[in-house]
Amino acid sequence: MTTDTTGAPTGVAELGQMPEVVDQVALARLYGEPLFAMPQDLYIPPDALEVFLEAFEGPLDLLLYLIRKQNFNILDIPMLSVTKQYLVYVEQIRKRNLELAAEYLLMAAMLIEIKSRMLLPPKKVAEGEEAEDPRAELVRRLLEYEQMKLAAARLNSIPQYGRDFLKANVYIEQSLKPRFPDVGVEELQSAWRDILKRAKLVQHHKISREELSVREHMSIVLKKLQGQRFVGFEDLFDTTQGTPVLVVTFIALLELAKETLIEITQAEAFAPIYVRLAYAPT
Repeated sequence: MTTDTTGAPTGVAELGQMPEVVDQVALARLYGEPLFAMPQDLYIPPDALEVFLEAFEGPLDLLLYLIRKQNFNILDIPMLSVTKQYLVYVEQIRKRNLELAAEYLLMAAMLIEIKSRMLLPPKKVAEGEEAEDPRAELVRRLLEYEQMKLAAARLNSIPQYGRDFLKANVYIEQSLKPRFPDVGVEELQSAWRDILKRAKLVQHHKISREELSVREHMSIVLKKLQGQRFVGFEDLFDTTQGTPVLVVTFIALLELAKETLIEITQAEAFAPIYVRLAYAPT
């Protein structure tokens, strides 16, 4: 234990006591108490403290990042430097997630192939034509991807409803006095017609029983024929007394004809029908 000029201990507190200034030397606080050393039995999972500084959306995104980070000319990519940096990153993610590294490994194989083709002597071409650059297809894909990425960034910078702003909702208290809509003559007529239609659907028909005598109407018909030579068939019916009386009158005529008390004659087809009293035999 070391002491200062006053004899007070420095660096280590006495048993059961804590130094007054602990925030400058304590590693952490556990339940409000300062912690000066890491516990020996502390278990930290292997992936607990992993920090991802860069996140890429695919192999083209990673390759474009490496090129722009080193300020390389995308039309003249130094394949050796770019391939080395790319393989270092792929090796790191391959150790952690082999499935995630599959498409990155495919791009790495493509880079190695391009690098190998650049080491070979160029193919002979006709005079006036330039030799095909093995990097041309990769450059084309990188340029197209960069254009799409920049376009997506511009679209993302546009304010979006629900993310950057919300629609303002203002509640306006209505007046306590109700306002009724104006009603025209046409609306009233239409409403009245609807009422009439509904009234017809619920009409009640009352049936009353009325006793009528066929014999009585036979006498009435005979009285009408007395003193007449011929009487029109329709003139024997009183249309003002309703359908039941007409039916009974017709039955009375049939009964009179059956008893040969009257004769019903017609000069020709579709001619008027006449009724007369039958002549008594001499």
